[in-house]
Amino acid sequence: MVKNMKEKKNNHKIKYKNPEDKAKIIKRLAIIEGQIRGISEMINQDKYCSDILIQIRSAEKALISLSNIILENHMRTCITDEIKKGNLSAVDEIMGIIKRNQ
Repeated sequence: MVKNMKEKKNNHKIKYKNPEDKAKIIKRLAIIEGQIRGISEMINQDKYCSDILIQIRSAEKALISLSNIILENHMRTCITDEIKKGNLSAVDEIMGIIKRNQ
């Protein structure tokens, strides 16, 4: 079954309309990594649960925001390219992604 799932994967790599977009994503990821390390430190230091939960929510929102940026980029590049080639299964792909994220 794992083999079938791998066969369905596209060989597309992430594309960016301009190189600065990738740098912004990497910067956001570094910030999120820092947030996660901070949460770990808070737990190790036995900080107040409410404060930890606030930081977790902040990290969740940052990940959702990053996910939306990458999804939009994917739609504007890979999906658009596939539709232009006549590959309408790209619509199914994007709808699957959207449904999994709800």
